[in-house]
Amino acid sequence: MVVLMYLKEDEACVDRLLAESRVPVYSRLDVEGITPGAAPGWYGESAPYASEMIVAIVADDVAVALLEAVSECRGVQDPRHPIRALQLPVERETACQCD
Repeated sequence: MVVLMYLKEDEACVDRLLAESRVPVYSRLDVEGITPGAAPGWYGESAPYASEMIVAIVADDVAVALLEAVSECRGVQDPRHPIRALQLPVERETACQCD
């Protein structure tokens, strides 16, 4: 399983990475990114970031290709918030019976 976290502004770049790495199916979630620190304005601390997360269950070779593609990616909208990718082991998988 691979999880990607990134700013919403980098969605097109992530879509390209997924296509180039041949990730066939994935789920995308809107998330609110929180980072510590003080910021002026209404929040009194740093404002939340519009972020997204992708979860994909893929073969090991696809996961390796995707992580390599992410590590070589350049040109994100905000260099302080790079595209992050995590590979997590999946011990078991099952699905319901669809009749």
